[in-house]
Amino acid sequence: MSVLADFYAQHSQLIDQIGVNATLALSLSVSLQAGQLALAQAAFMGIAAYVSAILAMNAHWPLLAAIVTAVLASTLVAALLAYPIRRLRGIFLAIATIGFGEIVRVFANNLNVTGGAEGLSSIPSDATTGVIYASLAVVALGLLLLSRTKFALAVALVREDEYAARGVGIDVGAIRTLSLALGGAIAGLGGALYAHSSFFITPNDFGFARMEEILVWCVIGGVTSPLGAVLGAALLSILPEVIRFLRDYREVTNGIILLAVILFAPGGLASLWRARRRRAARTRA
Repeated sequence: MSVLADFYAQHSQLIDQIGVNATLALSLSVSLQAGQLALAQAAFMGIAAYVSAILAMNAHWPLLAAIVTAVLASTLVAALLAYPIRRLRGIFLAIATIGFGEIVRVFANNLNVTGGAEGLSSIPSDATTGVIYASLAVVALGLLLLSRTKFALAVALVREDEYAARGVGIDVGAIRTLSLALGGAIAGLGGALYAHSSFFITPNDFGFARMEEILVWCVIGGVTSPLGAVLGAALLSILPEVIRFLRDYREVTNGIILLAVILFAPGGLASLWRARRRRAARTRA
């Protein structure tokens, strides 16, 4: 037990970071499963992070109440954003949501309540490892249960062929709105946990670079695989620490891994074990 305690003491921040990053990866995976390249997760994360931090610091709200309120705020913003953009597709949707993210960042940079460009410090660090991983488990369980419903079938059909989905009576706009709102809720949860485990946040924590990271995690793991998204987030959270000896060249490894995945496993890490299962099934047959 002492060995485990020593390991946790040395790597607790990284362990917490993996849990938060996995939650954020799941948030984008929800939108990607619906065929939406909506890149506003960093903005939803930032909104919830600031809401929860401000409530905890200024109003002295307990952690659970601050997180629930922050998640509701990010969900509402995501649902409101989804309505005007739900007819957009592909690169146009990506650009629109990136633009929304920049608007959120600029507001955070200039509002007094957010601390402006200097951000907020002295945030209560009460999101423990247990809280972070319990939240991740709840999200994962919820998505697993959701994957067995008719809603998941509708999401898959909208992704593959929205005209066919309309032909069988599926409200494509509603599916896209609900998917983006659900992704916003999970991203908000990740943002609130990030704020309450980081002590200090700034607007740059929720800019395009963060969104790019989340997207890379999902692409490497598999854009339609929640488990792949979690593995991608975990891998790219751990890797910088493993190759710390490379110093300034550490960031290059993300690009190399992304390029290798695109060339040799376009479906991400998830496609590797799916192909393995298919080969095993053919062998048994």
